[in-house]
Amino acid sequence: MSKTVLERLAATIKARRTARPEDSHTRRLLDEAPVKPAKKLGEEAVEVAIAAIAQDDKALIAETADLLYHLLVLLESRKITLDEVYRELERRMGATEVAQQRRKAASG
Repeated sequence: MSKTVLERLAATIKARRTARPEDSHTRRLLDEAPVKPAKKLGEEAVEVAIAAIAQDDKALIAETADLLYHLLVLLESRKITLDEVYRELERRMGATEVAQQRRKAASG
């Protein structure tokens, strides 16, 4: 089974913890965690919002890729795995499905 691109990127970011700081932007971010990764994530979120409003699709895609990278760096800085995030998303989706079934049963 092949890993998703996000899982591969998360693994690469994790591996960068042991890189030389002068060779790795990721390592420099992790060395200043969680403050620097959190600030970069905030900056990228603003850039995504601006691209969504004032730029073309190509710019939005590029900014979204930057946002995802910085989100994964922040998660790694806190030693939170994608699997933990996936489980939370699954839990929420399950809760939403149960609520929808209850509304349907109550209205039917």
